[in-house]
Amino acid sequence: MSYFPLFMELKDQDCLVVGGGRIAWRKVKVLMDFGARVSVVAPEIIPEIGELGPVLQAERDFEDGDVQGRTLVVAATDDEALNRHISRICQARSIPVNAVDQTQDCSFIFPAYVKQGEVVAAFSSGGQSPVMAQYLKAQIKPVMTEELGRLAACLGSIRDMVQSSVRTGSARKHLYQELLQLGLQKGENPETEEIWNVMKKYMEQE
Repeated sequence: MSYFPLFMELKDQDCLVVGGGRIAWRKVKVLMDFGARVSVVAPEIIPEIGELGPVLQAERDFEDGDVQGRTLVVAATDDEALNRHISRICQARSIPVNAVDQTQDCSFIFPAYVKQGEVVAAFSSGGQSPVMAQYLKAQIKPVMTEELGRLAACLGSIRDMVQSSVRTGSARKHLYQELLQLGLQKGENPETEEIWNVMKKYMEQE
């Protein structure tokens, strides 16, 4: 069964990673890439985790109450039984949980992804073939340039103005398509005057 692709807001959300080794480090890094507030619980935590940024670290054994109030939890220990226990208490409390390398104990999985600004492309094989997801990631990387991220931010910055000035959803859609093509052709964000000239054309449409 395939996983439903859901993009989730994690900025300033409390997330827990149980485990203090290299696998936990990779999961902490991903969560922080999306602005999460991350806590790590493990008897031993490698120094590299603290080097990622402001991570709250507790060097002790996991306690069931550690999951309370978390937006999501990652069980990244080398103890399969403990990971399964963490998964069960999270699922009983409707907390999304990932048990690393134990697909049957996951309510969500980490995709392979490419991120440029707010633009994210993500790939999953449903846990069947991580190498397939990594292959797809490599294929999209040349398209996902820094300029694409900047262009998305540019289009996002005019959303309120477009919403209030252009009457129909159809006209707004075509406006954005034209500005996107203009930016891609130029290889940089359209100038303010260019944006305004395109907008005026669609402002006149019913």
